[in-house]
Amino acid sequence: MRFSKTIVVFAAVLLSVGCQTLAKRSSTGVIVARRAQIRSSTAVVAADLLQVNRGDAVDILDSTDVTDPSDNSRKERWLRVKAHDTDTTEGWIEARNVMLDDVLAQSKKLEAEDKDIPSQATGQLRASSNLRLSPDRGGNENIMMRLDSGSSFDIISWKRVPKPKSSEAIETDVAPKAGSAQPGSAKSGQQDDDEESEETNELWYKVRLTTATSPAPAGWIYGKQVELAVPSDIIFYRTGREFVAWQRLDGESKDRAAGDKDVGRDAKPGSWLILEKSSSNQPHGVDEPDFDRVYVLGYDKRNQEHYTAYRSPDLRGYLPAQVEGQGDNKSFTVRIQEEEGGPTKEVRYSLYKDTRGVLKVNAPTIQQGRRRR
Repeated sequence: MRFSKTIVVFAAVLLSVGCQTLAKRSSTGVIVARRAQIRSSTAVVAADLLQVNRGDAVDILDSTDVTDPSDNSRKERWLRVKAHDTDTTEGWIEARNVMLDDVLAQSKKLEAEDKDIPSQATGQLRASSNLRLSPDRGGNENIMMRLDSGSSFDIISWKRVPKPKSSEAIETDVAPKAGSAQPGSAKSGQQDDDEESEETNELWYKVRLTTATSPAPAGWIYGKQVELAVPSDIIFYRTGREFVAWQRLDGESKDRAAGDKDVGRDAKPGSWLILEKSSSNQPHGVDEPDFDRVYVLGYDKRNQEHYTAYRSPDLRGYLPAQVEGQGDNKSFTVRIQEEEGGPTKEVRYSLYKDTRGVLKVNAPTIQQGRRRR
């Protein structure tokens, strides 16, 4: 009897220690899938206990790796979670449906870095793709979640980075299930890489997202998956150069609804700052300019027609562009590199209207020198 009591006490102590250890390991997360099920177990035949939706918070109690029934060589991570519903439902959910709070905090830090920078352009995904914490597709460690095809977002900036050294070690960023990618699984995208083998660098967009699209407010997306959504008000004014960034100058831009698929539509025609870039078949450089011409498109409300208010000479320009001021007293700033390879400086363009109400631009004098040696 004494031995039995000792066993019971010892078991209680172990249970207490185990609970304390589990509490230290536990964390919280947020659902990233549009809809997902918390299940009674990790088994295929497990019962669905509760449907959770994107943005719902859960407490993470434990985790385990489960062999994929369709592929014995692959394992998927499952989490035991506690929901924040009235019944505090506990059960199992696939880890790909949950973003840990520390990852979410890193995304919010990315957002805070650019809190004062307006949207430079808008974009949509051509295919389901990864949202990452950094512009690097050499592994899966920086993947936050998978975004649906057609997801829209504001583009805050972009950068070119060297391609991963080995094409065998990268994936196309048409996202697999998080955590399911195996070494060498990138071969499906090898054909696309061969088609652009002369390119040693790749383009990445830093984006800002709505809560309807992603619980993570900011991140990086591989540029090959992005289609720029040029507003319908200006898309027909392209003349041989691509529009890479644009901002309204009259403050009448429509508020894009959460998850709005038609991000290129604008409620009213108006005046625009447009940054253009010439097309080229040459490989892109890491430090190449973001744009090479400034284009200001005015709008005559009386005659309901657009006109060219200003078109700059060729230059080497860098983002961000920032529109400032109120009413007719506005200006915008961009960064210009006067000498190739030299430093950039912020320059300001002033806007005003003449006596006929026509939009005019006071442009700074920019000396475009040769390449530095």
